[in-house]
Amino acid sequence: MKKIYLAALMALALGVAGSAAAAPYQDNPYTLVYDHAITQNIKGQVNIHPVSYMLHGVKIAANVYTPANYNPLKKYPAVVVAHPNGGVKEQVAGLYAQRLAELGYITIAADAAYQGASGGEPRNLDVPYYRTEDIHGMVDYISQYPGVDADRLGALGICGGGGYTLNAAKSEKRVKAFATISMFNSGRVRRNGYIDSQLDNVQERMAQAAAARAAEIADGTVSYAGNVDFDALTDEGIAKIGTDLYREGMMYYGRTHRHPNSTFRYTTGSLMELMSWDATDNIDLINAPLLLIAGAKADSLYMSEDAFAKATGTSDKELFTVPGATHIQTYYVPEYVDQIVNKLQSFYGRTL
Repeated sequence: MKKIYLAALMALALGVAGSAAAAPYQDNPYTLVYDHAITQNIKGQVNIHPVSYMLHGVKIAANVYTPANYNPLKKYPAVVVAHPNGGVKEQVAGLYAQRLAELGYITIAADAAYQGASGGEPRNLDVPYYRTEDIHGMVDYISQYPGVDADRLGALGICGGGGYTLNAAKSEKRVKAFATISMFNSGRVRRNGYIDSQLDNVQERMAQAAAARAAEIADGTVSYAGNVDFDALTDEGIAKIGTDLYREGMMYYGRTHRHPNSTFRYTTGSLMELMSWDATDNIDLINAPLLLIAGAKADSLYMSEDAFAKATGTSDKELFTVPGATHIQTYYVPEYVDQIVNKLQSFYGRTL
């Protein structure tokens, strides 16, 4: 009875009745784990095309989505989609890439270098330079894709991918409009803690990061932060997590939308760069249309609010809050996803 009660609590916390699980990755030929994902390419419908390309010597794995009745001789607007920290292209990034393709856009969702199915060693680097280059690299690739109108490019970043999309937007003038969903400023959080809860030990944690890098150089030992054993997760343990983002994130990544390439961990040495970086540094350089989307109930909302206030270089900007939604719920809950897609349709339709 206790397990049933806790499972019900988890379902309620995730904003759904009954099971919140999408189809297991093994059931999809492209290992997509979101609801209503493509299972086969059918003529006249949205199709998915696994592709790869090289970026600074690293092989990048990506999925390109083409609209229904795609004709490479025609011209289409395109959107690049950057996945969350710990996420991969088969999860929420793929969901929004597919939904935008249903609206007539050519889209691409790529695994970050050193992460997911992309190459690069050591695994799970989370360095702002590389994550930003991932976005530039998607722009490079999709600009040359048959049928893409390179003068009508948009970018969408989700969670940590949103913070890196803001960073890319400062210099990526090939992209005409930028949007984020549940933006997560990785630098601020790694430096100050989530909701600025670790301000008292910043220097100590930076010293640990430097020591981790020293060990990598000395003998190749790579240490990791953010390790989570998804197999060891219990309902009781999840229920005790005090923030919505991390509690619901454990359910999304560890249970309902689990993918073997997805992991929360990142090299401890990455913190040397992460903790000295911030997505809002020089954000006034963004002079393109900007749309920040976040759940009205998200405990991460403060990061989108901060970025919105600091983005003074563009007069075409909006902070759109989704009533009732938390951070993770914007990833998959149908009513919230539909609202966000409708907002993106209006935004990209006007700007691209």
